Amino acid sequence: MKILKDKVALVTGAASGIGAAVALVYAKEGASVIVSDVDVDGGKETVKRIEENGGKAHFVKGDVSQPADCEKTVQAAIEKYGHLHIACNNAGIGGTAKPVGALDPQDWNKVIQVNLNGVFYGMHYQIPAMLNSGGGAIVNIASIMGKVGMEGSSAYVASKHAVIGLTKTAGLEYASQGIRINAVGPGFIETPLLEDNLNKEQRAQITALHPIGRLGKAEEVAEMILWLSSDKASFATGTYYALDGGYLAR
Repeated sequence: MKILKDKVALVTGAASGIGAAVALVYAKEGASVIVSDVDVDGGKETVKRIEENGGKAHFVKGDVSQPADCEKTVQAAIEKYGHLHIACNNAGIGGTAKPVGALDPQDWNKVIQVNLNGVFYGMHYQIPAMLNSGGGAIVNIASIMGKVGMEGSSAYVASKHAVIGLTKTAGLEYASQGIRINAVGPGFIETPLLEDNLNKEQRAQITALHPIGRLGKAEEVAEMILWLSSDKASFATGTYYALDGGYLAR
Protein backbone atom coordinates (compact mmCIF):
# COMPACT_ATOMS: atom_id res chain seq x y z
CA MET A 1 0.00 0.00 0.00
CA LYS A 2 1.23 3.48 -0.82
CA ILE A 3 2.20 5.27 2.38
CA LEU A 4 0.80 8.69 1.36
CA LYS A 5 -2.46 7.40 -0.12
CA ASP A 6 -5.20 10.09 -0.08
CA LYS A 7 -2.80 12.75 1.25
CA VAL A 8 -2.33 16.23 -0.20
CA ALA A 9 1.20 17.62 -0.21
CA LEU A 10 2.89 20.91 -1.07
CA VAL A 11 6.53 21.28 -2.10
CA THR A 12 8.33 24.59 -2.59
CA GLY A 13 11.37 24.91 -4.82
CA ALA A 14 10.09 21.87 -6.69
CA ALA A 15 11.33 22.76 -10.18
CA SER A 16 14.63 20.90 -9.74
CA GLY A 17 17.01 19.25 -7.32
CA ILE A 18 15.77 18.08 -3.94
CA GLY A 19 12.37 19.73 -4.35
CA ALA A 20 11.64 17.91 -7.60
CA ALA A 21 12.80 14.61 -6.12
CA VAL A 22 10.49 15.12 -3.13
CA ALA A 23 7.50 15.98 -5.31
CA LEU A 24 8.11 12.86 -7.41
CA VAL A 25 8.40 10.50 -4.45
CA TYR A 26 5.37 12.03 -2.73
CA ALA A 27 3.31 11.41 -5.87
CA LYS A 28 4.75 7.91 -6.30
CA GLU A 29 3.55 7.10 -2.79
CA GLY A 30 0.01 8.28 -3.50
CA ALA A 31 -0.12 11.98 -2.60
CA SER A 32 -1.67 14.68 -4.74
CA VAL A 33 1.08 17.30 -4.99
CA ILE A 34 1.11 21.07 -5.30
CA VAL A 35 4.38 21.86 -7.08
CA SER A 36 5.56 25.43 -6.41
CA ASP A 37 8.55 27.40 -7.68
CA VAL A 38 9.50 30.71 -9.28
CA ASP A 39 10.78 28.66 -12.23
CA VAL A 40 7.62 28.11 -14.26
CA ASP A 41 9.15 25.85 -16.93
CA GLY A 42 10.94 23.69 -14.37
CA GLY A 43 7.87 23.44 -12.17
CA LYS A 44 5.67 22.40 -15.07
CA GLU A 45 8.28 19.83 -16.07
CA THR A 46 8.06 18.31 -12.57
CA VAL A 47 4.28 18.12 -12.91
CA LYS A 48 4.67 16.48 -16.32
CA ARG A 49 7.02 13.85 -14.92
CA ILE A 50 4.58 13.09 -12.10
CA GLU A 51 1.64 12.77 -14.45
CA GLU A 52 3.60 10.57 -16.86
CA ASN A 53 4.13 8.20 -13.96
CA GLY A 54 0.43 8.12 -13.15
CA GLY A 55 0.48 10.63 -10.28
CA LYS A 56 -1.49 13.78 -9.55
CA ALA A 57 0.12 17.23 -9.44
CA HIS A 58 -0.67 20.89 -10.03
CA PHE A 59 1.80 23.74 -10.55
CA VAL A 60 1.53 27.07 -8.74
CA LYS A 61 4.07 29.81 -9.41
CA GLY A 62 5.26 31.04 -6.04
CA ASP A 63 8.05 33.12 -4.53
CA VAL A 64 8.47 32.05 -0.89
CA SER A 65 9.88 35.46 0.03
CA GLN A 66 6.40 36.87 -0.58
CA PRO A 67 3.78 36.01 2.09
CA ALA A 68 0.93 36.37 -0.42
CA ASP A 69 2.51 33.71 -2.65
CA CYS A 70 2.86 31.33 0.29
CA GLU A 71 -0.80 31.84 1.10
CA LYS A 72 -1.69 31.30 -2.56
CA THR A 73 0.00 27.89 -2.72
CA VAL A 74 -1.90 26.70 0.35
CA GLN A 75 -5.17 28.00 -1.07
CA ALA A 76 -4.42 26.13 -4.29
CA ALA A 77 -4.08 22.87 -2.37
CA ILE A 78 -7.46 23.40 -0.71
CA GLU A 79 -9.20 24.49 -3.90
CA LYS A 80 -7.68 21.74 -6.07
CA TYR A 81 -7.61 18.80 -3.68
CA GLY A 82 -9.70 19.80 -0.63
CA HIS A 83 -7.07 19.50 2.09
CA LEU A 84 -3.42 19.98 3.04
CA HIS A 85 -1.69 17.24 5.00
CA ILE A 86 2.01 17.55 4.12
CA ALA A 87 4.40 20.39 3.30
CA CYS A 88 8.07 20.39 2.40
CA ASN A 89 9.55 23.88 2.66
CA ASN A 90 12.53 23.36 0.41
CA ALA A 91 13.03 26.57 -1.60
CA GLY A 92 16.36 28.24 -0.90
CA ILE A 93 19.28 30.18 -2.37
CA GLY A 94 23.01 30.21 -1.73
CA GLY A 95 23.72 33.92 -1.86
CA THR A 96 26.87 35.92 -2.54
CA ALA A 97 30.15 34.41 -1.32
CA LYS A 98 31.82 37.21 0.67
CA PRO A 99 33.08 37.61 4.25
CA VAL A 100 30.82 39.43 6.72
CA GLY A 101 32.64 42.76 6.47
CA ALA A 102 32.31 42.82 2.68
CA LEU A 103 28.81 41.42 2.27
CA ASP A 104 26.27 43.92 1.01
CA PRO A 105 23.30 44.18 3.41
CA GLN A 106 20.97 43.76 0.45
CA ASP A 107 22.58 40.41 -0.35
CA TRP A 108 22.22 39.39 3.31
CA ASN A 109 18.56 40.36 3.34
CA LYS A 110 17.82 38.49 0.11
CA VAL A 111 19.11 35.21 1.52
CA ILE A 112 17.35 35.65 4.86
CA GLN A 113 14.12 36.57 3.11
CA VAL A 114 14.08 33.39 1.03
CA ASN A 115 15.76 30.82 3.28
CA LEU A 116 14.36 31.83 6.66
CA ASN A 117 11.37 34.10 6.18
CA GLY A 118 10.16 31.84 3.37
CA VAL A 119 9.98 28.91 5.79
CA PHE A 120 8.12 31.02 8.35
CA TYR A 121 5.68 32.36 5.77
CA GLY A 122 5.10 28.84 4.50
CA MET A 123 4.33 27.38 7.92
CA HIS A 124 2.24 30.41 8.86
CA TYR A 125 -0.29 29.46 6.19
CA GLN A 126 0.27 25.70 6.10
CA ILE A 127 -0.39 25.08 9.79
CA PRO A 128 -3.97 26.44 9.94
CA ALA A 129 -4.83 24.46 6.80
CA MET A 130 -3.41 21.30 8.36
CA LEU A 131 -5.33 21.87 11.58
CA ASN A 132 -8.49 22.08 9.47
CA SER A 133 -7.48 18.84 7.74
CA GLY A 134 -7.04 16.95 11.01
CA GLY A 135 -3.27 17.23 11.35
CA GLY A 136 -0.24 16.77 9.19
CA ALA A 137 3.52 16.84 8.78
CA ILE A 138 5.94 19.60 7.78
CA VAL A 139 9.55 19.06 6.75
CA ASN A 140 11.77 22.13 6.52
CA ILE A 141 14.99 21.85 4.55
CA ALA A 142 17.91 23.17 6.56
CA SER A 143 21.50 22.09 5.83
CA ILE A 144 24.62 20.77 7.50
CA MET A 145 25.40 24.51 7.58
CA GLY A 146 22.63 24.76 10.14
CA LYS A 147 25.07 23.11 12.57
CA VAL A 148 28.49 24.44 11.56
CA GLY A 149 30.00 27.54 9.97
CA MET A 150 31.51 28.08 6.53
CA GLU A 151 33.67 30.97 5.41
CA GLY A 152 32.04 33.31 2.93
CA SER A 153 28.52 32.03 3.58
CA SER A 154 27.36 34.01 6.60
CA ALA A 155 23.81 34.67 5.38
CA TYR A 156 23.26 31.09 4.25
CA VAL A 157 24.71 29.64 7.45
CA ALA A 158 22.74 32.02 9.65
CA SER A 159 19.50 31.29 7.80
CA LYS A 160 19.91 27.54 8.11
CA HIS A 161 20.77 27.72 11.81
CA ALA A 162 17.61 29.77 12.25
CA VAL A 163 15.48 27.29 10.29
CA ILE A 164 16.46 24.60 12.78
CA GLY A 165 15.49 26.80 15.72
CA LEU A 166 12.23 27.76 14.07
CA THR A 167 11.47 24.11 13.38
CA LYS A 168 12.09 23.08 16.98
CA THR A 169 9.87 25.86 18.30
CA ALA A 170 7.01 25.16 15.90
CA GLY A 171 7.37 21.45 16.61
CA LEU A 172 6.83 22.12 20.31
CA GLU A 173 3.91 24.44 19.68
CA TYR A 174 1.92 21.99 17.56
CA ALA A 175 3.01 18.57 18.86
CA SER A 176 -0.22 18.18 20.85
CA GLN A 177 -2.37 19.31 17.92
CA GLY A 178 -1.47 16.58 15.47
CA ILE A 179 1.14 18.40 13.38
CA ARG A 180 4.68 17.05 13.33
CA ILE A 181 7.41 19.48 12.24
CA ASN A 182 10.97 18.41 11.54
CA ALA A 183 14.06 19.66 9.69
CA VAL A 184 16.42 17.79 7.39
CA GLY A 185 20.03 18.86 6.95
CA PRO A 186 21.51 17.60 3.68
CA GLY A 187 25.22 17.57 3.09
CA PHE A 188 26.48 18.64 -0.33
CA ILE A 189 24.02 17.20 -2.84
CA GLU A 190 24.19 16.84 -6.62
CA THR A 191 21.82 19.68 -7.55
CA PRO A 192 21.82 22.56 -10.06
CA LEU A 193 22.54 24.97 -7.16
CA LEU A 194 25.77 23.11 -6.41
CA GLU A 195 26.78 22.63 -10.04
CA ASP A 196 26.38 26.33 -10.78
CA ASN A 197 28.68 27.37 -7.93
CA LEU A 198 31.59 24.90 -7.98
CA ASN A 199 34.46 24.39 -10.40
CA LYS A 200 36.19 21.00 -10.76
CA GLU A 201 38.80 21.69 -8.07
CA GLN A 202 36.24 23.00 -5.60
CA ARG A 203 34.03 19.98 -6.24
CA ALA A 204 36.90 17.63 -5.41
CA GLN A 205 37.62 19.54 -2.20
CA ILE A 206 33.98 19.43 -1.14
CA THR A 207 33.67 15.73 -1.93
CA ALA A 208 36.68 14.99 0.27
CA LEU A 209 34.86 16.46 3.28
CA HIS A 210 32.33 13.60 3.15
CA PRO A 211 33.74 10.42 4.73
CA ILE A 212 31.42 8.31 2.57
CA GLY A 213 33.54 9.42 -0.40
CA ARG A 214 30.97 11.08 -2.64
CA LEU A 215 28.31 13.76 -2.81
CA GLY A 216 24.72 12.93 -2.02
CA LYS A 217 21.84 12.47 -4.43
CA ALA A 218 18.57 14.37 -4.32
CA GLU A 219 16.67 11.07 -4.33
CA GLU A 220 18.45 10.00 -1.15
CA VAL A 221 17.37 13.16 0.65
CA ALA A 222 13.83 12.71 -0.68
CA GLU A 223 13.60 9.28 0.90
CA MET A 224 14.29 10.70 4.37
CA ILE A 225 11.78 13.50 3.76
CA LEU A 226 9.22 10.92 2.65
CA TRP A 227 9.67 8.99 5.88
CA LEU A 228 9.30 12.09 8.02
CA SER A 229 6.18 13.06 6.06
CA SER A 230 4.53 9.68 6.58
CA ASP A 231 2.86 8.00 9.53
CA LYS A 232 5.94 5.79 9.81
CA ALA A 233 7.57 8.75 11.58
CA SER A 234 4.63 9.23 13.94
CA PHE A 235 6.86 9.82 17.02
CA ALA A 236 9.25 12.23 15.30
CA THR A 237 8.79 15.95 15.80
CA GLY A 238 10.80 19.04 16.64
CA THR A 239 14.01 17.38 15.52
CA TYR A 240 16.85 17.93 13.06
CA TYR A 241 17.99 15.02 10.91
CA ALA A 242 21.35 15.26 9.12
CA LEU A 243 21.85 13.34 5.89
CA ASP A 244 25.42 14.16 5.08
CA GLY A 245 27.63 11.18 4.29
CA GLY A 246 29.36 11.61 7.65
CA TYR A 247 30.24 15.29 7.22
CA LEU A 248 29.18 16.32 10.74
CA ALA A 249 30.71 13.27 12.40
CA ARG A 250 34.25 14.65 12.19
